[in-house]
Amino acid sequence: MNTAISSVMQAGPTEIYHDDKRHWWWLPLFVAVSPMIGVGLAIVTQHVAWTWFTAILWYVVLPIIDALVGRDKRNPPDAVVPDLESDLYYKALVYLSIPLFYATWIVGVWAVATQGFGWVGDLGLALSVSLTNGLALVVGHEIGHKTTRRAKRLAQIVLAVPAYGHFSAEHNRGHHKDVATPNDPASSRFGETLYAFVLREIPGAMKRAWHDEKVRLARQGHGTLSFHNEILQSFAITVVLYGMALAVWGVGLIPYLLISTLWGWQFLSSSNYIEHYGLLRQKLPNGRYERCRPEHSWNADFLISNLSLYHLQRHSDHHARPTRCYQALRTDQAPELPGGYPLCFTLAYFPPLWRALMDPRVLEVYGGDITKVNIQPSKHKAILARYGKMSTDA
Repeated sequence: MNTAISSVMQAGPTEIYHDDKRHWWWLPLFVAVSPMIGVGLAIVTQHVAWTWFTAILWYVVLPIIDALVGRDKRNPPDAVVPDLESDLYYKALVYLSIPLFYATWIVGVWAVATQGFGWVGDLGLALSVSLTNGLALVVGHEIGHKTTRRAKRLAQIVLAVPAYGHFSAEHNRGHHKDVATPNDPASSRFGETLYAFVLREIPGAMKRAWHDEKVRLARQGHGTLSFHNEILQSFAITVVLYGMALAVWGVGLIPYLLISTLWGWQFLSSSNYIEHYGLLRQKLPNGRYERCRPEHSWNADFLISNLSLYHLQRHSDHHARPTRCYQALRTDQAPELPGGYPLCFTLAYFPPLWRALMDPRVLEVYGGDITKVNIQPSKHKAILARYGKMSTDA
């Protein structure tokens, strides 16, 4: 669809579809540059509290706005989805975010190295940049699912910023195949804390990505340690980016780089944790798992946080149609999280609170039958003892 055409599309013989969210998709771009805004305000006002700008935006402001604005259950009609996906306006917004992530990352290391914010300011900036690193992973996720060579290269480039170059290989070939099964390191289990999940998911994802890339290269007749390795290609960009920062501003940046990078990884792990917590595809008589359906993902149809994350919170439709563009993702009958991702991240940091809110929701999905839930193996006996009567009653 020509970008000169407005957001009004023909949805049927008499129905006209208005994409009311069309001009709100700049919100992720604002998030991408928000640490730079914080740095600028900290320099102008001489108040280092501004370096916490993005962290406060994510953990405080967005949950409040989500609660005030509420959920958005509107879907584009099937008839307009092809035009919606071919509109270059939406693609341009995603591509524009890539240089912004690099600019934010560079401004962050420059500010820490030269502005003397102190440990409070540096920590605030590290957490703020880590969240834009997390958003870079969301963009890498969106672009990495596309089939063109250009899109795959751009995904490698953006994933180099948070130093997570193996993500596309792991996510596309592994997670989408094994999602909501015990075989998937990126699907959390009932009774598993976020912290236990992170220790399982991050190394498990790296191992699976490397294995899958090794298999892919072998089929093409290439060695694992070769120029054709797409994981190494992305990490090579990371080495240059981080190496240049250390060469220019010194090893004193290492604590800042570790915090901003690892907490950015936490952003992805927290997303994975809340997206499939406790949900399980059942085994068929032939021993295979059933096809992934909407009830195997948690959705969060809160309007503002969803706009800020390129509709990542409409996760069930993404698993049903991995190549569908963000602007066309639809809500459906998937189970719903109690809040958007910003709120649910915070809930997951406190396991008793998370379980108090989420365990009943998981059981509701399966009519109270705990035997149909993806349970943490180390807690299997205790969980069956606690919820087994519910299964019998159900």
